[in-house]
Amino acid sequence: MGAFKEPHGGTLVDLFLGESAAEEEKIKAIDYKSWDLTERQQCDIELILNGAFSPLDGFLKQADYKGVLEDMRLASGVIWPIPINLDVPEPFAESLEEGEWIALRDSEGVMVATMEVEEIWTPDKEAEAASVFASTLEEHPGVDYLVNHANNVYLGGRLRGVEPPMHYDYKLLRDSPQELRGRFRKLGWRKVVAFQTRNPMHRAHYELTFRAARQHEGNLLLHPVVGMTKKGDVDHFTRVRCYERILDKYPEQTTTLSLLNLAMRMAGPREAVWHGIIRKNYGCTHLIVGRDHAGPGKQPDGQPYYGPYEAQELFTKHEKELEISLVPFQQMVYAEDKAQYIPVDETTPDMRIKTITGTEFRRRLTEGLDIPEWFSYPEILEEIRKMYPPRHKQGFTIFFTGLSGSGKSTIANALLVKLLELGGRQITLLDGDLVRKNLSSELGFSKEHRNLNILRIGWVASEITKNGGIAICAPIAPYQATRRKVRQMIESNGGFILVHVATSLEVCEARDRKGLYAKARAGLIKEFTGIDDPYEEPETAEIVIDTQSLSPELAAHRILVKLESLGFIK
Repeated sequence: MGAFKEPHGGTLVDLFLGESAAEEEKIKAIDYKSWDLTERQQCDIELILNGAFSPLDGFLKQADYKGVLEDMRLASGVIWPIPINLDVPEPFAESLEEGEWIALRDSEGVMVATMEVEEIWTPDKEAEAASVFASTLEEHPGVDYLVNHANNVYLGGRLRGVEPPMHYDYKLLRDSPQELRGRFRKLGWRKVVAFQTRNPMHRAHYELTFRAARQHEGNLLLHPVVGMTKKGDVDHFTRVRCYERILDKYPEQTTTLSLLNLAMRMAGPREAVWHGIIRKNYGCTHLIVGRDHAGPGKQPDGQPYYGPYEAQELFTKHEKELEISLVPFQQMVYAEDKAQYIPVDETTPDMRIKTITGTEFRRRLTEGLDIPEWFSYPEILEEIRKMYPPRHKQGFTIFFTGLSGSGKSTIANALLVKLLELGGRQITLLDGDLVRKNLSSELGFSKEHRNLNILRIGWVASEITKNGGIAICAPIAPYQATRRKVRQMIESNGGFILVHVATSLEVCEARDRKGLYAKARAGLIKEFTGIDDPYEEPETAEIVIDTQSLSPELAAHRILVKLESLGFIK
């Protein structure tokens, strides 16, 4: 374990123990406390251990973390723009003492590494969000993860690699920095232009990358991210099939493909610098940084989180220190009268320019409309359509929320019958009482248990949706944050329609056939929604229904009309 220097990219950290030392470490670790790594942490630890995150030798300690937030530098002064933290919950942190070693395990329980817990601290997440993402809006996916998913305590310390993380998919396309440098050396590639992507590649991407490599007289590395990306992105299996198809379009022996198990943060300018450091470690000499590189899209007010070329500007500022060259590219557009793609800054007013935005592309996919060949290759579209059929062939979830007695179950049953009459789909009703009986019988009614019950419903609904079925869910689901998690869980697999049954508390209480409200007011039932526990009304419901003015049958019909307007049924 140490460091080594190669012709491509400079010095790499090597944290894996030798075979005999790793076996000894496994024996010692029998007495260590264990932490099961989250999905993001599994991505991070792999790239720390294999040297992709050089010069890091572990998860950041406080001085490094503070330096990264304040001026994008480790305590040593080396540039590093993104905090890489081992976040754990308070109870686990409280069981530890600084100086002890812990075992870090993957999702299957295999020990990947051990770590010396050198520091334990509670971060200021708002300050972290403001520094790293230049935003504290939870609509930003990086901020959302930090605030709503990451644990509240950070552990910092150096790592000892015991066993490389196991991947069952695309093994021949997964390279460590050492392996990729070796491939470049064997091929005699002196200049390597890297292309970072988390999306399928279409004709514009091909033209952009081909021009970049040709312009710099280098070879091209397609280096897509297959770790964690943005919610709603195309799954990496579909994307890799697209990359393999488009690889055939490049001239022979000019281009190669390798997969990067990176957990993206969508941090825009800072992330562009980070991507540069990583690609340098993989032996690349150039990195293509395009418009809004690693940006998460737009804010709720319609404004972008980052300027279109802000990432290029920050990269350029540090380019010499990064020791990897920027290849700046503007948006590529199709000039119909020239029958070719050109950079947008080379267009003239008399040209007939054609573009299809990402939103328009998704609309055409969901509606089953034609997509012109000037936009994408038929082979690429074939792969995408396999996994993303038109909306009327996709699964979806109708998720009711409302107070006890609001009429959720009655409307859900009426809707179930109407959908069964239409036929053509498998439909599952996940009513609150039925789920309690069959899926969550061991749970109580504390806030923690109610949230867990809703997340279980969401998980089952996401599996139904993913497999093309229809899930109808009718729990109370009183908390906005929990409903948001369920929406995120399901929308990556199909449609999600939130129905707020907004019947007033007074009406619900008057209808109370089970006497639950009376018991709650008498103090016999604690934490009852609407009485001594709040109901947080949805801010983004697709449909709002008040059963005082609408019968269950008419309410179900309204939902059916909405589903038709959204394209989920024909």
